[in-house]
Formats: sequence, C-alpha cells, structure tokens
Amino acid sequence: MSSEELARKLQRRLDAEQRDPKPGSPAQTGADEEQPPPVRPSTAVNGDASSELTEKLTRRLDIHDGTAKPNQMKVFNPYTEFKEFSRKQIKDMEKMFKRFDSGKDGFIDLMELKLMMEKLGAPQTHLGLKNMIKEVDEDYDGKLSYREFLLIFRRAAAGELQEESGLMALARLSEIDVSTEGVLGARDFFEAKVQALSVRSKFEAEIREEQEEKKRMELERKQRRAAFKELQSTFCS
Repeated sequence: MSSEELARKLQRRLDAEQRDPKPGSPAQTGADEEQPPPVRPSTAVNGDASSELTEKLTRRLDIHDGTAKPNQMKVFNPYTEFKEFSRKQIKDMEKMFKRFDSGKDGFIDLMELKLMMEKLGAPQTHLGLKNMIKEVDEDYDGKLSYREFLLIFRRAAAGELQEESGLMALARLSEIDVSTEGVLGARDFFEAKVQALSVRSKFEAEIREEQEEKKRMELERKQRRAAFKELQSTFCS
C-alpha cells in the first residue's frame, strides 16, 4: 500500500470520528459542557393588585404544603405600635393571651382558640374558628400571635368587624367572667370598653404617673432610713 493511499485512509477515519464522536470522548464531553443550563420558568412580578394577591395565595399554599416556612414575626413594642390603647388595656390583653396560650409557645392555635371561645360562652364551629384566625392571620401560619391577637381589638375599636362575627364576640366577652356576670353584663361592659378604646392614648401620662410613684416611694424610703438613724443615734448616746 502506497503512502498516499494510507494517508487518505487515515484522513477518512479522522473525518468520520469527528462527525460521529464516541460517547465519553473529549469532543463529546466538550459539547456537553458547552450546552447552557436549563432555564427555569420565572414568575413575572407586577405592581398591580392581582399579581400581589396571586403571590400571597401561592405563598399560603406553599406554607400549607410544607414547601415554605412562614415568616418569623419581628419583635414589636405593643405600647408604641398600638397607641390607641392604654398601658393597662394592653397589659390586660397580654394577660388574657397568656392565659389561653396553654402550650406556652407564644401562639394561640385552633384548639386553644376553641377552648377560649367556649370559656367566654361563645362556642364556634370548626369552620368558624378557622375564619376567625384567617381574618387577622398576617403570616398565614394558621394560629394567632400576640400581635395578631391585639389586631382583633384594634379592628373591634375601629368598627371593622362584622357584628355577628366570632372575633366581635371575642372582643365583647374578653376579660368578662360570664359565669358570674352573665351575657348582659358582658354586653354592658363592652359598650363602656368601646368608649374607652376610642379615647386618645394616655401612654405618656401613665408613664409620668409611674415615675412619680417611684419618686414618692424613694422619698419615703429615705425618710424612714433617716428616722431610723436618728432613733439609733438617740439610743447610742
């Protein structure tokens, strides 16, 4: 075989290998590396209300399916955020929240809300309880945080709750022992409470009163100490 014929055969073989590379060959590997990664479909973000609602509903479904976690509630100061309430009112609401948070996890879940409404004398159906939570459940975790609990009273004071809703019943009967005062007493109390909630917050005045009380106690303590020292010096002389 002549050298020219051998060269032509080698050239044809090289051309064939280039056109049809074997699996795992450098040419095939390079082709795979050059392929762009698959593009994942993305959701267009619009500023309109329908897009925002769609995103909220999608996130709620993801949280329900366990594919997403609810946002952690940021630490808030109820006295500065809920200025329409007095310090005493907020403290009373906090006591009520902690009293029915039997799990001591900082939330009132569906079962705890059920027991609360039964204790207040306004039992709700399972669907009614879910609707109560849904009305103020800002993070879609299916339970009430302390802040969401305060939102119930804010909306009640602002007249934003339906008259026959479960949340309105909760606000009406809160801090009332219906077993001793009865439903009529609860209704009268709520009417007076609504008037109190509509008054401008007395936060600053209450702070000053607390400070003045501390000053009076400190002054009395100093006076007692001085009187004791004087009496002690009389006995020692």
